[in-house]
Amino acid sequence: MKILIVGGAGYIGSVCAELLLDEGHAVSIFDNLIEGHRRAIDPRAEFIAGDLAERATITTALETLRPDAVMHFAASALVGESMTNPSKYFRNNIANGLNLLDAMVATGVRRLVFSSTCATFGPPERVPIDETQAQRPINPYGESKLAFEKILRWYSEIHGLIFVALRYFNAAGASGKFGEDHRTETHLIPNVLAVALGHKANVDIYGTDYDTPDGTCIRDYIHILDLSRAHILALAAPQSEFYNLGTGGGTSVREVIDSCRRVTGREIAVAEKPRRAGDPPRLIAASAKIQQEFGWQPNLQDIDVIIESAWKWHQQFPNGYGD
Repeated sequence: MKILIVGGAGYIGSVCAELLLDEGHAVSIFDNLIEGHRRAIDPRAEFIAGDLAERATITTALETLRPDAVMHFAASALVGESMTNPSKYFRNNIANGLNLLDAMVATGVRRLVFSSTCATFGPPERVPIDETQAQRPINPYGESKLAFEKILRWYSEIHGLIFVALRYFNAAGASGKFGEDHRTETHLIPNVLAVALGHKANVDIYGTDYDTPDGTCIRDYIHILDLSRAHILALAAPQSEFYNLGTGGGTSVREVIDSCRRVTGREIAVAEKPRRAGDPPRLIAASAKIQQEFGWQPNLQDIDVIIESAWKWHQQFPNGYGD
């Protein structure tokens, strides 16, 4: 297949591109490099510098490439920032996403895999979280992703767009080539490994009195390779659908830190801080639907395996991609 990956210079997009290229697909990457990195672009892929804010640019790219499908990763994704700058999130995640959809309709590209999020659910009614739960986001980031999910449903009904929206939880780990390097890093594992690398004095634990076995929050960590394989399987979807994506298991903050100590063999100091507003004790995905319909399985569930892959990448790129 011929695939256009929008936001393909970012963490998840770069690994999806790598796996698609390994399978023999033709891949083009469309990215403005504001959050992505030039060194995260697989040299086998064609790179198009562009911004979804410019509808003419993405329309021209689609007209020129005529891809079989688009993967869309080009969203703003910091929950805290969305609370201080909601305009950025509604503009980028909804308005700019509409530019992509309208360009697809105009050029006859009818297949989309969309990177959504568990943040569309808000605090869960129960865990694990399946697709039937009510979606009640509590921040503009989750609200913007939910709004785009609703737009996708109408574009599917009116324009015949076939989409798959994958709502996932905590992407983690690295491939042999590409890993996690955000300009503003909020994710736990890279922040813990930054302590092991000597870049930070300690890692903060926000809340130690949750109703969990060790008092810290539990999250569903999914290896980036398993996550990417789900996106590739979604390219063959016969109809539009939404899927939750995770391992169905959970790892606490303290367990992640202990795993990082085992994997790196280094001391990792912690600082215990008060809870952050809006952090649920447990966020775990129920992925039975995608497993049944696509045959997807998470093959790399062990937290030590996930962290070992991330640690190998961070040792190779101790300062990230450096751009």
